[in-house]
Amino acid sequence: MLRKTFLFLLTLLMVVSPCIAEEIGGVNLPDTLEMDQNRLVLNGGGVREKFFVDVYVAGLYLLQKSGDSKKIIQADEPMALRLYIISALAKSKQMEKAIREGFEKSTDGNITPIKSRVDEYVSIFKDKVTKGDFYDFVYLQGKGVEVYKNGKLILLIKGLDFKQALFGIWISERPVQKSLKKKMLGK
Repeated sequence: MLRKTFLFLLTLLMVVSPCIAEEIGGVNLPDTLEMDQNRLVLNGGGVREKFFVDVYVAGLYLLQKSGDSKKIIQADEPMALRLYIISALAKSKQMEKAIREGFEKSTDGNITPIKSRVDEYVSIFKDKVTKGDFYDFVYLQGKGVEVYKNGKLILLIKGLDFKQALFGIWISERPVQKSLKKKMLGK
């Protein structure tokens, strides 16, 4: 009986494990995301730390893996970022402030062309942010960035330029955290 149970569990592990790419910060990032008939693969992921506190886990999903941040940012093709909030210390106001600072960095201070869209985007953090929430930021060619909170579509923001600035927060030359950028690029 013990041997049958062991074989069953081993078989189950072999079937289930391909669905999970890796565990990061206590979060299992899926190998793939299916978005608008596109199969996006996990390029890499890591933990955002601020003042020695793990705030969220971020995963970058692309049509095919790449370590070239400039190419990824410029690409007009489907891709996604997934953020899992892993700290109760992540509050709405802090997220708003951090995202605004990220846009400033990713646009080298030239936020004016996308400012109204940044304001609209930042509004998603006006609702309470709690540990366990997850956000998907999905760019779809010709459509824009779809924003999901806990699997529910809450916003669409148009423009490749907005997508470039948004993804630049994490993988531009001035990312929010260099070690996170490196991990998101699979390095």
